[in-house]
Amino acid sequence: MSGDFSSDLAIDRSATARDRATARHVVAASFLAWMLDACDFFIVLFTIDNVARSFGVSIGAVLLAPTLTLVTRPIGAFLFGHAADRFGRKPLLMAAIVTYSLIEGGSALSPNLTVFLALRALFGVALGGVWGVGTSLIMESVPTSWRGIASGILQAGYPAGYLLASLTFLLLPALGWRGLYVLGGCSILAAVYIAVRIPESPVWLSQRGKTAHGAPAPGLWFVVRNNAALCVFAVVLMASFNFLSHGSQDLYPKLFLGLERQISHPSITLIVVLYNIAAIAGGLCFGMLSERIGRQYAIALAALLILPLLPLWTLPHSILWLTIGAMGVQFCIQGAWGVVPAYLSELSPPSARATFPGVAYQCGNLIAASNAVLQNGIAGAFGIGLALPLMLVTGLAALAVLTLSLLNARLHPESAVRRS
Repeated sequence: MSGDFSSDLAIDRSATARDRATARHVVAASFLAWMLDACDFFIVLFTIDNVARSFGVSIGAVLLAPTLTLVTRPIGAFLFGHAADRFGRKPLLMAAIVTYSLIEGGSALSPNLTVFLALRALFGVALGGVWGVGTSLIMESVPTSWRGIASGILQAGYPAGYLLASLTFLLLPALGWRGLYVLGGCSILAAVYIAVRIPESPVWLSQRGKTAHGAPAPGLWFVVRNNAALCVFAVVLMASFNFLSHGSQDLYPKLFLGLERQISHPSITLIVVLYNIAAIAGGLCFGMLSERIGRQYAIALAALLILPLLPLWTLPHSILWLTIGAMGVQFCIQGAWGVVPAYLSELSPPSARATFPGVAYQCGNLIAASNAVLQNGIAGAFGIGLALPLMLVTGLAALAVLTLSLLNARLHPESAVRRS
């Protein structure tokens, strides 16, 4: 159950003298695109109440904005990924960055809630396109031995974007929410960097040279029909992954730490910063580890380590122990996530390597979009706090990731180790 990387490896071996600085630029550019994308998304979450007051509506009405962004992400993953498989990784990654940057800046000019929501739905299309295209560009451009660490660096862009949004939010008193959105639009500079410093994927150029000029990439239905088991596995795995991340993040800072544990806002901010730093470190560590023990076993190990940390993550009332628990859990969760870009790319059918990982990721994310309602519903139905629902959903998601990873490693041992 894996994509054929043989042609990729031949190209990689023949390009050992290639300027490694170029490969570093590819990694940096894809990380930058994903980090700025995540930052722009989190700015919306941080300014929900400010936007609501500006438009004279309830916070609940504005909360529809991030929901619409999540719903439209699979559309973007398919549209941009399919186009990248046909026309190249570089132009489509640039197009996604330009699109989300213009929409982010344009959101600052929204005259009313309706226009704002429409723009955030379009933002989700661009957001969905960045990850899959960036993943294919990195995995097809860097030396084979770099894939593990490059995977961790790319995925670290998400918590890094969270951190950047937290720092940007400090400018709210000076700029207002509209000013923050204009600042977010400066992400377009990343597209300039890619245009100047990043070459097209050598694997895509090689594959394109073997087909008729301009021949269309296989459609999504063709890929699904010919790789049905792989597609089902990838979507279920990514749904589990997204329940793992959303289950540990959505309600934890404000509702759990703030309302239930009565922790002050400055302390919550410090905890969030620390566990995002731990998350970045986890992605890098397990990404590198996957080069030694294999992608699936690195994922399984990270998922296994989450389970004994869950009680420390939610049960203490001490800020110190809650912080240690949160850092440990996020280190392992994002550690597992850090392997995902390389893992999905190596599983992907070669003809759809820009489409398949992104669509699988975003379809799984769409399924997990119900997480906040689920956890809050469990707490309300049983008349309990959020500690147990947080542990339950996150723990079950970790078990699912662990089981699926080991099951696929057992059924397809050749895909359990990295291709070298």
